[in-house]
Amino acid sequence: MAVLSDSRQAALTALANERFDLLVIGGGITGAGIAREAALAGYRTALVERDDFASGTSSRSSRLVHGGVRYLEHGHLGLVFESSRERRLLLALAPHLVRPLAFTWPVYPGARVPRWQVRAGLLLYDALALFRNVRRHEGLDAEAVLAYEPALAREGLLGGARYWDAATDDTRLTLASALAAQAHGATIVNHAAVVGPVHQGTRLAGARVHDRIGGTALQVQARVVVNATGPWSDATAGLTGDATGSQVLGSAGTHIAVPRQRLGNRDAITIVSPLDGRVMFVIPAGVHAIIGTTEHPARRGPDDIRATHTDVTYLLDSVNRCVPHAALSMDDVVAAWCGIRPLAVARAGEHSANAASREHAITHRPDGLVSVTGGKLTTYRAMAADVLAQARREFAATGGDPAIPTRTDASTTTPLPGGDVLSRDAVVADASDATLDAAAGERLALAYGSRWRTVWQYAQREPALSQRIESPLPYVMAEVAYGVEHELACTLADVLVRRTHVAFETRDHGRAAARRIAPLMQARLGWSDETRAAQLAAYDAEAARLFSIDEA
Repeated sequence: MAVLSDSRQAALTALANERFDLLVIGGGITGAGIAREAALAGYRTALVERDDFASGTSSRSSRLVHGGVRYLEHGHLGLVFESSRERRLLLALAPHLVRPLAFTWPVYPGARVPRWQVRAGLLLYDALALFRNVRRHEGLDAEAVLAYEPALAREGLLGGARYWDAATDDTRLTLASALAAQAHGATIVNHAAVVGPVHQGTRLAGARVHDRIGGTALQVQARVVVNATGPWSDATAGLTGDATGSQVLGSAGTHIAVPRQRLGNRDAITIVSPLDGRVMFVIPAGVHAIIGTTEHPARRGPDDIRATHTDVTYLLDSVNRCVPHAALSMDDVVAAWCGIRPLAVARAGEHSANAASREHAITHRPDGLVSVTGGKLTTYRAMAADVLAQARREFAATGGDPAIPTRTDASTTTPLPGGDVLSRDAVVADASDATLDAAAGERLALAYGSRWRTVWQYAQREPALSQRIESPLPYVMAEVAYGVEHELACTLADVLVRRTHVAFETRDHGRAAARRIAPLMQARLGWSDETRAAQLAAYDAEAARLFSIDEA
């Protein structure tokens, strides 16, 4: 049995002994956002996550905070308007984690979206952002397109456009939201699985929880239970009482990472795939470029979903048509991964992607369970506000609102942890100067914001912690220690898959790095040698689960 940290034991004790206003099940971006919203409003809030924060869909996104340019042609103007507003808010609340990103959109003969339609769509895109985007779009002739992205195919290029959205670190944005909830009084625990309901009469009054680290069982009492488990929503509904039929349609989306130097993209590129007309993106991610995404009904459940050879080939072929000099092959793929978008089923009995909404949906059962699904990373804060509004109605049904919010604007004005910086560039410069390592300094500044000095103090006290986890990637060993002591990291995968992106950026998906950081985690978490060996075996299995490519 693992030795529990004092903070984890205190959180488990609170879960077992307190009665909460709100119990949120699911530690992805949606659940973390709901917990933050509720805690800021003054509600006694608990959040439990079966695995780790962002261990599901929230760690397998395109890493974009965007208005949804793809949704324009389908007429989802309300969603684009909401997304644009939320993008603007997140740029202010988490300037270290959410950063402006320029996109170049080239147009070639025969493209499904012609040049005039691109220009008209982007004008509407700017308008729905109330012309308060980072910058307004600009139309480009062929020469200007190539000036921005010289690696693009020249033959037949008609011109294009350049517009702005934002990039993020999806896992750290999720973690920051969970830690923000904790800082405002919420009790949050990862690796704690809901295994059954707690009832008071006919009303759902909490959940039975199994601590997967310490092995203990406990009951969590709560006035309202929120199911925010994304692709697992139907299963969670069944665990907590009678399921009401499928509410979620799983749509699989694959991404791949390739060396950025092979593509030569300077910023982001929007591509209309010549194969099927799907809009897709090439996103800069350090020394790599992320290419995505596909969309088709998920053929595996959320615990087993992975990229397929067909999907990876589709992404490579689509990009090779637009960047022919790259001539990308399977050998260039550093990592491939797949996530499931939890789309809300529009009407009972309909189970196609066309019947599923890209907007979020909130339902509630007669016993009081509130479930939320659909939506997207960009709009998670707005989703959380809507869920809390439903929770207030549930409170009223059980005898009154237990708390009166004193700051109704808190979620739109309170920075996420590390977000209280005046200048992103200044923080990057300070961290680079202090570490004498420009890449590592930039990583610390953009991952931790104003808290980067606290991370670097570990390296100052123990010089060995200034070393890179995996060269040439910018992550340093101090992040491992900080992740364990301040960010609730309990396993090797917590650090290598989610506190950092080492697993996504190495061809062995972090297996060698796991052997390097295991002694450091063992010392801080009190692992026995047997536990360390078990952790390494578990990491190898997790890496295979996430990054293996199916031959289908």
